[in-house]
Amino acid sequence: MAGEDIKKSGAASTRLAWLAAHRKSALLAAVLLALLAFFLLRQVQGPPVKTLTLQPRDFVQTVVASARVQTQHRVDLGSQVTGTVLSVLVNEGDQVKAGQVLAELDAREARAVAKAATLAISQAELKLRQLKEVQAPVALQADKQAAANLAQAKAQFMRQQDLFKQGFIGQAALDEAQRALDVARAQASSARTQLAAHAPDGSELQLALTALAEAHANAEAAQARLNYTQIKAPVAGQVIDRNVEPGQVVQAGKALFVLSPQGVTELIAQIDEKNMGLLRQGQSALASADAYAQQRFKAQVSLISPGVDAQRGSVELRLRVAEPPDYLRQDMTVSVEIEVARRPKVLILPLDALHESPGAAPWVWVLDEEGAQLRRAELQLGLRASGWVEVLHGLQAGQQVLSEASPGLHAGQRVRAVAAGASAPGG
Repeated sequence: MAGEDIKKSGAASTRLAWLAAHRKSALLAAVLLALLAFFLLRQVQGPPVKTLTLQPRDFVQTVVASARVQTQHRVDLGSQVTGTVLSVLVNEGDQVKAGQVLAELDAREARAVAKAATLAISQAELKLRQLKEVQAPVALQADKQAAANLAQAKAQFMRQQDLFKQGFIGQAALDEAQRALDVARAQASSARTQLAAHAPDGSELQLALTALAEAHANAEAAQARLNYTQIKAPVAGQVIDRNVEPGQVVQAGKALFVLSPQGVTELIAQIDEKNMGLLRQGQSALASADAYAQQRFKAQVSLISPGVDAQRGSVELRLRVAEPPDYLRQDMTVSVEIEVARRPKVLILPLDALHESPGAAPWVWVLDEEGAQLRRAELQLGLRASGWVEVLHGLQAGQQVLSEASPGLHAGQRVRAVAAGASAPGG
Protein backbone atom coordinates (compact mmCIF):
# COMPACT_ATOMS: atom_id res chain seq x y z
CA MET A 1 0.00 0.00 0.00
CA ALA A 2 2.77 2.31 0.92
CA GLY A 3 4.58 1.46 -2.34
CA GLU A 4 1.55 2.36 -4.40
CA ASP A 5 1.33 5.73 -2.66
CA ILE A 6 4.94 6.39 -3.44
CA LYS A 7 4.39 5.54 -7.11
CA LYS A 8 1.35 7.81 -7.29
CA SER A 9 3.23 10.62 -5.60
CA GLY A 10 6.11 10.29 -8.07
CA ALA A 11 3.78 10.33 -11.04
CA ALA A 12 2.07 13.45 -9.75
CA SER A 13 5.39 15.19 -9.28
CA THR A 14 6.40 14.31 -12.81
CA ARG A 15 3.16 15.72 -14.20
CA LEU A 16 3.58 18.92 -12.19
CA ALA A 17 7.11 19.36 -13.41
CA TRP A 18 5.96 18.79 -17.01
CA LEU A 19 3.16 21.33 -16.61
CA ALA A 20 5.49 23.87 -15.02
CA ALA A 21 8.01 23.49 -17.82
CA HIS A 22 5.34 23.88 -20.50
CA ARG A 23 3.83 26.85 -18.66
CA LYS A 24 7.21 28.62 -18.67
CA SER A 25 7.68 27.83 -22.33
CA ALA A 26 4.22 29.15 -23.13
CA LEU A 27 4.83 32.30 -21.08
CA LEU A 28 8.17 32.86 -22.78
CA ALA A 29 6.58 32.35 -26.17
CA ALA A 30 3.82 34.82 -25.30
CA VAL A 31 6.37 37.42 -24.22
CA LEU A 32 8.36 36.91 -27.41
CA LEU A 33 5.21 37.20 -29.50
CA ALA A 34 4.22 40.39 -27.65
CA LEU A 35 7.66 41.90 -28.20
CA LEU A 36 7.56 40.92 -31.85
CA ALA A 37 4.10 42.44 -32.23
CA PHE A 38 5.22 45.61 -30.46
CA PHE A 39 8.30 45.86 -32.68
CA LEU A 40 6.27 45.29 -35.84
CA LEU A 41 3.67 47.85 -34.71
CA ARG A 42 6.37 50.43 -34.11
CA GLN A 43 7.82 49.71 -37.52
CA VAL A 44 4.42 50.28 -39.09
CA GLN A 45 3.75 53.41 -37.03
CA GLY A 46 7.13 54.95 -37.85
CA PRO A 47 9.63 56.79 -35.63
CA PRO A 48 8.43 58.94 -32.74
CA VAL A 49 8.37 62.70 -33.37
CA LYS A 50 7.60 65.56 -31.01
CA THR A 51 4.54 67.53 -32.09
CA LEU A 52 2.46 70.43 -30.90
CA THR A 53 -1.11 71.34 -31.76
CA LEU A 54 -1.59 74.88 -33.07
CA GLN A 55 -4.03 77.04 -31.14
CA PRO A 56 -4.62 80.81 -31.47
CA ARG A 57 -3.08 82.81 -28.66
CA ASP A 58 -1.84 86.30 -27.93
CA PHE A 59 1.75 86.79 -29.06
CA VAL A 60 3.97 89.50 -27.62
CA GLN A 61 7.29 90.64 -29.07
CA THR A 62 9.65 92.02 -26.46
CA VAL A 63 13.11 93.51 -26.18
CA VAL A 64 15.00 92.44 -23.06
CA ALA A 65 17.84 94.38 -21.46
CA SER A 66 19.55 95.09 -18.17
CA ALA A 67 18.96 98.49 -16.62
CA ARG A 68 20.22 100.57 -13.73
CA VAL A 69 17.83 102.19 -11.26
CA GLN A 70 18.06 105.94 -10.92
CA THR A 71 15.86 107.26 -8.13
CA GLN A 72 15.80 111.02 -7.53
CA HIS A 73 18.14 110.84 -10.47
CA ARG A 74 20.53 113.45 -11.72
CA VAL A 75 19.75 115.32 -14.91
CA ASP A 76 22.68 116.97 -16.66
CA LEU A 77 21.58 120.30 -18.10
CA GLY A 78 23.59 122.22 -20.65
CA SER A 79 23.31 124.70 -23.44
CA GLN A 80 22.14 123.63 -26.87
CA VAL A 81 24.10 126.45 -28.51
CA THR A 82 27.55 127.94 -28.10
CA GLY A 83 27.59 131.34 -26.42
CA THR A 84 28.74 133.64 -23.64
CA VAL A 85 26.99 133.37 -20.27
CA LEU A 86 25.39 136.66 -19.22
CA SER A 87 23.93 135.58 -15.89
CA VAL A 88 23.54 132.55 -13.63
CA LEU A 89 20.33 132.73 -11.62
CA VAL A 90 20.60 129.72 -9.26
CA ASN A 91 23.08 128.16 -6.87
CA GLU A 92 23.70 124.63 -5.63
CA GLY A 93 20.93 123.49 -3.30
CA ASP A 94 18.27 125.78 -4.78
CA GLN A 95 14.83 124.33 -5.43
CA VAL A 96 13.58 125.17 -8.91
CA LYS A 97 10.28 124.85 -10.74
CA ALA A 98 9.69 123.31 -14.14
CA GLY A 99 10.50 125.91 -16.81
CA GLN A 100 12.45 128.16 -14.45
CA VAL A 101 15.41 129.96 -16.07
CA LEU A 102 18.72 128.79 -14.60
CA ALA A 103 21.12 130.80 -16.77
CA GLU A 104 21.06 133.18 -19.72
CA LEU A 105 23.43 133.48 -22.65
CA ASP A 106 24.18 136.54 -24.76
CA ALA A 107 21.15 136.61 -27.06
CA ARG A 108 21.88 139.70 -29.18
CA GLU A 109 22.82 137.80 -32.33
CA ALA A 110 20.02 135.25 -31.93
CA ARG A 111 17.52 138.04 -31.29
CA ALA A 112 18.62 139.88 -34.45
CA VAL A 113 18.29 136.70 -36.51
CA ALA A 114 14.81 136.09 -35.10
CA LYS A 115 13.78 139.67 -35.89
CA ALA A 116 15.08 139.34 -39.46
CA ALA A 117 13.17 136.09 -39.85
CA THR A 118 9.98 137.79 -38.66
CA LEU A 119 10.51 140.59 -41.19
CA ALA A 120 11.02 137.98 -43.90
CA ILE A 121 7.59 136.58 -43.07
CA SER A 122 6.05 140.05 -43.45
CA GLN A 123 7.77 140.50 -46.79
CA ALA A 124 6.62 137.11 -48.02
CA GLU A 125 3.06 137.85 -46.91
CA LEU A 126 3.18 141.23 -48.67
CA LYS A 127 4.45 139.60 -51.86
CA LEU A 128 1.64 137.05 -51.72
CA ARG A 129 -0.95 139.75 -51.10
CA GLN A 130 0.34 141.79 -54.03
CA LEU A 131 0.10 138.77 -56.28
CA LYS A 132 -3.48 138.09 -55.25
CA GLU A 133 -4.80 141.66 -54.99
CA VAL A 134 -2.77 143.58 -57.58
CA GLN A 135 -0.79 141.48 -60.03
CA ALA A 136 -3.46 138.83 -60.61
CA PRO A 137 -6.19 141.40 -61.52
CA VAL A 138 -3.69 143.30 -63.69
CA ALA A 139 -2.76 140.07 -65.46
CA LEU A 140 -6.44 139.33 -66.04
CA GLN A 141 -7.07 142.80 -67.48
CA ALA A 142 -3.95 142.58 -69.63
CA ASP A 143 -5.11 139.23 -70.99
CA LYS A 144 -8.49 140.70 -71.90
CA GLN A 145 -6.86 143.72 -73.57
CA ALA A 146 -4.40 141.53 -75.48
CA ALA A 147 -7.24 139.34 -76.69
CA ALA A 148 -9.14 142.41 -77.90
CA ASN A 149 -6.03 143.76 -79.62
CA LEU A 150 -5.50 140.40 -81.31
CA ALA A 151 -9.07 140.36 -82.59
CA GLN A 152 -8.67 143.89 -83.92
CA ALA A 153 -5.36 143.05 -85.59
CA LYS A 154 -6.89 139.99 -87.26
CA ALA A 155 -9.79 142.07 -88.60
CA GLN A 156 -7.42 144.78 -89.83
CA PHE A 157 -5.22 142.21 -91.57
CA MET A 158 -8.22 140.65 -93.32
CA ARG A 159 -9.34 144.09 -94.57
CA GLN A 160 -5.87 144.93 -95.81
CA GLN A 161 -5.64 141.55 -97.48
CA ASP A 162 -8.91 142.18 -99.35
CA LEU A 163 -7.73 145.65 -100.41
CA PHE A 164 -4.43 144.20 -101.58
CA LYS A 165 -6.21 141.62 -103.71
CA GLN A 166 -8.31 144.40 -105.27
CA GLY A 167 -5.22 146.46 -105.96
CA PHE A 168 -6.10 149.37 -103.70
CA ILE A 169 -2.98 149.02 -101.49
CA GLY A 170 0.54 147.84 -102.03
CA GLN A 171 2.63 145.03 -100.55
CA ALA A 172 4.12 147.33 -97.93
CA ALA A 173 0.73 148.08 -96.41
CA LEU A 174 -0.14 144.37 -96.31
CA ASP A 175 3.22 143.57 -94.69
CA GLU A 176 2.60 146.22 -92.06
CA ALA A 177 -0.79 144.64 -91.24
CA GLN A 178 0.91 141.22 -90.98
CA ARG A 179 3.52 142.60 -88.57
CA ALA A 180 0.80 144.17 -86.45
CA LEU A 181 -1.03 140.82 -86.32
CA ASP A 182 2.17 138.99 -85.30
CA VAL A 183 2.81 141.50 -82.53
CA ALA A 184 -0.77 141.16 -81.27
CA ARG A 185 -0.47 137.37 -81.24
CA ALA A 186 2.80 137.53 -79.27
CA GLN A 187 1.29 139.98 -76.79
CA ALA A 188 -1.79 137.76 -76.36
CA SER A 189 0.38 134.69 -75.75
CA SER A 190 2.48 136.56 -73.19
CA ALA A 191 -0.66 137.83 -71.45
CA ARG A 192 -2.08 134.30 -71.25
CA THR A 193 1.21 133.07 -69.75
CA GLN A 194 1.16 135.82 -67.15
CA LEU A 195 -2.47 135.11 -66.31
CA ALA A 196 -1.72 131.40 -65.87
CA ALA A 197 1.25 132.20 -63.62
CA HIS A 198 -0.98 134.31 -61.37
CA ALA A 199 -3.77 131.73 -61.19
CA PRO A 200 -4.33 129.87 -57.83
CA ASP A 201 -2.28 126.95 -59.13
CA GLY A 202 0.11 129.08 -61.16
CA SER A 203 3.87 129.20 -60.77
CA GLU A 204 4.04 132.76 -59.39
CA LEU A 205 1.54 132.07 -56.64
CA GLN A 206 3.14 128.72 -55.80
CA LEU A 207 6.55 130.36 -55.55
CA ALA A 208 5.13 132.99 -53.24
CA LEU A 209 3.49 130.34 -51.05
CA THR A 210 6.74 128.38 -50.91
CA ALA A 211 8.66 131.51 -49.96
CA LEU A 212 6.16 132.20 -47.18
CA ALA A 213 6.46 128.64 -45.84
CA GLU A 214 10.26 128.90 -45.87
CA ALA A 215 10.06 132.21 -44.05
CA HIS A 216 7.90 130.65 -41.34
CA ALA A 217 10.29 127.70 -41.01
CA ASN A 218 13.28 130.03 -40.74
CA ALA A 219 11.46 132.09 -38.15
CA GLU A 220 10.66 129.02 -36.08
CA ALA A 221 14.29 127.91 -36.23
CA ALA A 222 15.48 131.38 -35.28
CA GLN A 223 13.02 131.55 -32.39
CA ALA A 224 14.15 128.13 -31.20
CA ARG A 225 17.76 129.28 -31.26
CA LEU A 226 16.76 132.39 -29.33
CA ASN A 227 14.96 130.22 -26.77
CA TYR A 228 18.11 128.14 -26.41
CA THR A 229 19.88 131.18 -24.97
CA GLN A 230 17.86 130.56 -21.82
CA ILE A 231 18.77 127.37 -19.98
CA LYS A 232 15.62 126.17 -18.20
CA ALA A 233 14.80 123.40 -15.76
CA PRO A 234 12.82 120.68 -17.59
CA VAL A 235 11.19 119.53 -14.33
CA ALA A 236 10.89 120.69 -10.76
CA GLY A 237 13.74 119.63 -8.51
CA GLN A 238 16.92 120.62 -6.70
CA VAL A 239 20.13 121.96 -8.20
CA ILE A 240 22.84 119.65 -6.87
CA ASP A 241 25.75 120.89 -8.98
CA ARG A 242 26.65 124.08 -10.86
CA ASN A 243 29.57 124.29 -13.27
CA VAL A 244 29.12 127.69 -14.90
CA GLU A 245 29.87 131.33 -14.14
CA PRO A 246 28.93 134.64 -15.81
CA GLY A 247 31.25 135.58 -18.67
CA GLN A 248 32.15 131.98 -19.40
CA VAL A 249 31.97 130.79 -23.02
CA VAL A 250 30.07 127.51 -23.06
CA GLN A 251 29.91 124.86 -25.76
CA ALA A 252 26.77 123.07 -26.88
CA GLY A 253 26.22 119.83 -24.99
CA LYS A 254 28.51 120.57 -22.04
CA ALA A 255 26.85 119.96 -18.65
CA LEU A 256 26.41 123.23 -16.74
CA PHE A 257 23.98 122.12 -14.03
CA VAL A 258 23.01 118.85 -12.41
CA LEU A 259 19.37 118.67 -11.33
CA SER A 260 17.73 116.08 -9.09
CA PRO A 261 14.05 116.00 -10.09
CA GLN A 262 11.32 115.58 -7.53
CA GLY A 263 9.63 112.18 -7.20
CA VAL A 264 11.09 110.58 -10.30
CA THR A 265 12.31 107.01 -10.60
CA GLU A 266 13.87 105.94 -13.86
CA LEU A 267 15.56 102.90 -15.33
CA ILE A 268 18.57 103.50 -17.57
CA ALA A 269 19.18 100.73 -20.10
CA GLN A 270 21.61 100.21 -22.96
CA ILE A 271 19.76 98.64 -25.90
CA ASP A 272 21.47 97.00 -28.86
CA GLU A 273 21.31 99.42 -31.80
CA LYS A 274 19.76 96.71 -34.00
CA ASN A 275 16.56 97.07 -31.91
CA MET A 276 16.22 100.85 -32.41
CA GLY A 277 13.55 100.40 -35.07
CA LEU A 278 11.34 98.49 -32.63
CA LEU A 279 11.37 101.05 -29.83
CA ARG A 280 8.93 103.93 -29.35
CA GLN A 281 8.28 106.40 -26.56
CA GLY A 282 5.33 105.33 -24.42
CA GLN A 283 5.88 101.58 -24.81
CA SER A 284 5.13 99.59 -21.67
CA ALA A 285 7.59 97.31 -19.92
CA LEU A 286 7.91 94.95 -16.97
CA ALA A 287 10.99 94.97 -14.76
CA SER A 288 12.32 92.98 -11.82
CA ALA A 289 15.47 92.65 -9.74
CA ASP A 290 17.22 89.32 -9.31
CA ALA A 291 16.71 89.47 -5.56
CA TYR A 292 12.95 90.03 -6.03
CA ALA A 293 12.30 88.09 -9.23
CA GLN A 294 8.64 87.48 -8.38
CA GLN A 295 7.89 91.15 -7.68
CA ARG A 296 7.71 92.60 -11.16
CA PHE A 297 6.77 96.24 -11.62
CA LYS A 298 5.60 98.35 -14.55
CA ALA A 299 7.65 100.93 -16.42
CA GLN A 300 7.23 103.04 -19.54
CA VAL A 301 9.71 104.18 -22.17
CA SER A 302 10.16 107.92 -21.65
CA LEU A 303 13.25 108.73 -23.72
CA ILE A 304 15.23 107.13 -26.54
CA SER A 305 18.62 108.77 -26.96
CA PRO A 306 19.20 110.07 -30.50
CA GLY A 307 22.89 109.15 -30.28
CA VAL A 308 24.55 105.75 -30.60
CA ASP A 309 27.49 104.56 -28.52
CA ALA A 310 29.89 103.64 -31.33
CA GLN A 311 32.13 101.49 -29.12
CA ARG A 312 29.34 99.38 -27.66
CA GLY A 313 26.88 99.65 -30.54
CA SER A 314 24.09 100.55 -28.14
CA VAL A 315 21.47 103.22 -27.52
CA GLU A 316 20.57 104.64 -24.12
CA LEU A 317 16.96 104.14 -23.13
CA ARG A 318 15.14 105.70 -20.18
CA LEU A 319 12.03 104.19 -18.64
CA ARG A 320 9.86 105.99 -16.11
CA VAL A 321 8.52 104.03 -13.13
CA ALA A 322 5.22 105.51 -11.93
CA GLU A 323 4.84 103.23 -8.89
CA PRO A 324 8.28 101.99 -7.82
CA PRO A 325 8.32 99.05 -5.38
CA ASP A 326 9.80 99.60 -1.94
CA TYR A 327 12.83 97.44 -2.63
CA LEU A 328 14.20 99.63 -5.44
CA ARG A 329 17.51 101.30 -4.62
CA GLN A 330 19.73 103.76 -6.44
CA ASP A 331 22.04 102.00 -8.97
CA MET A 332 20.32 98.62 -8.47
CA THR A 333 20.48 96.39 -11.54
CA VAL A 334 17.14 95.17 -12.89
CA SER A 335 15.99 93.18 -15.89
CA VAL A 336 13.61 95.00 -18.23
CA GLU A 337 11.28 93.42 -20.78
CA ILE A 338 9.83 96.03 -23.16
CA GLU A 339 6.72 95.15 -25.13
CA VAL A 340 7.33 96.37 -28.69
CA ALA A 341 4.51 94.55 -30.53
CA ARG A 342 1.43 92.49 -29.72
CA ARG A 343 -0.67 90.21 -31.92
CA PRO A 344 -3.98 88.96 -30.50
CA LYS A 345 -5.10 85.40 -31.25
CA VAL A 346 -2.51 84.32 -33.80
CA LEU A 347 -0.79 81.04 -34.59
CA ILE A 348 2.83 80.72 -33.47
CA LEU A 349 5.59 78.16 -33.87
CA PRO A 350 8.91 77.50 -32.14
CA LEU A 351 11.80 78.60 -34.32
CA ASP A 352 13.28 75.12 -33.86
CA ALA A 353 10.44 73.75 -35.99
CA LEU A 354 11.37 75.84 -39.04
CA HIS A 355 13.34 74.72 -42.04
CA GLU A 356 14.91 77.85 -43.51
CA SER A 357 17.39 78.31 -46.32
CA PRO A 358 18.42 81.36 -48.41
CA GLY A 359 16.15 82.02 -51.38
CA ALA A 360 13.47 79.55 -50.29
CA ALA A 361 10.23 79.90 -48.36
CA PRO A 362 10.40 78.65 -44.76
CA TRP A 363 8.50 75.42 -44.11
CA VAL A 364 7.60 72.87 -41.42
CA TRP A 365 6.53 69.25 -41.20
CA VAL A 366 2.78 68.84 -40.60
CA LEU A 367 0.86 65.67 -39.78
CA ASP A 368 -2.03 64.69 -42.03
CA GLU A 369 -5.62 64.61 -40.80
CA GLU A 370 -5.14 61.11 -39.37
CA GLY A 371 -2.02 62.30 -37.56
CA ALA A 372 0.12 59.52 -39.03
CA GLN A 373 1.91 60.82 -42.13
CA LEU A 374 4.12 63.83 -42.81
CA ARG A 375 3.58 66.55 -45.35
CA ARG A 376 5.48 69.74 -46.01
CA ALA A 377 3.81 73.15 -45.42
CA GLU A 378 5.38 76.37 -46.71
CA LEU A 379 4.79 79.42 -44.53
CA GLN A 380 4.61 83.18 -44.50
CA LEU A 381 5.98 84.46 -41.19
CA GLY A 382 5.49 87.56 -39.06
CA LEU A 383 6.87 88.61 -35.67
CA ARG A 384 9.69 86.73 -33.98
CA ALA A 385 10.23 86.76 -30.24
CA SER A 386 11.82 84.57 -27.56
CA GLY A 387 12.40 81.62 -29.87
CA TRP A 388 8.91 81.75 -31.40
CA VAL A 389 7.52 83.12 -34.66
CA GLU A 390 4.09 84.27 -35.86
CA VAL A 391 2.55 82.32 -38.74
CA LEU A 392 0.67 84.58 -41.18
CA HIS A 393 -0.21 82.00 -43.84
CA GLY A 394 0.28 78.29 -44.41
CA LEU A 395 -1.19 76.69 -41.28
CA GLN A 396 -4.54 76.45 -39.50
CA ALA A 397 -5.59 76.07 -35.90
CA GLY A 398 -5.78 72.48 -34.73
CA GLN A 399 -3.04 71.15 -37.02
CA GLN A 400 -0.21 69.09 -35.55
CA VAL A 401 3.26 70.37 -36.37
CA LEU A 402 6.65 68.85 -35.61
CA SER A 403 8.17 71.00 -32.89
CA GLU A 404 11.72 70.33 -34.07
CA ALA A 405 13.28 70.36 -37.54
CA SER A 406 14.25 66.67 -37.36
CA PRO A 407 16.61 65.44 -40.11
CA GLY A 408 16.09 62.27 -42.12
CA LEU A 409 12.33 62.62 -42.60
CA HIS A 410 10.49 62.73 -45.91
CA ALA A 411 7.02 63.62 -47.18
CA GLY A 412 4.51 60.79 -46.84
CA GLN A 413 6.51 59.05 -44.12
CA ARG A 414 4.52 57.49 -41.28
CA VAL A 415 5.46 58.75 -37.84
CA ARG A 416 4.28 58.40 -34.28
CA ALA A 417 3.30 61.71 -32.65
CA VAL A 418 4.53 62.51 -29.15
CA ALA A 419 3.23 65.71 -27.54
CA ALA A 420 5.98 68.28 -26.89
CA GLY A 421 5.83 70.41 -23.77
CA ALA A 422 6.70 73.83 -25.18
CA SER A 423 5.76 77.12 -23.56
CA ALA A 424 5.22 80.15 -25.77
CA PRO A 425 5.44 83.84 -24.83
CA GLY A 426 2.08 85.51 -24.60
CA GLY A 427 -0.01 88.12 -22.87
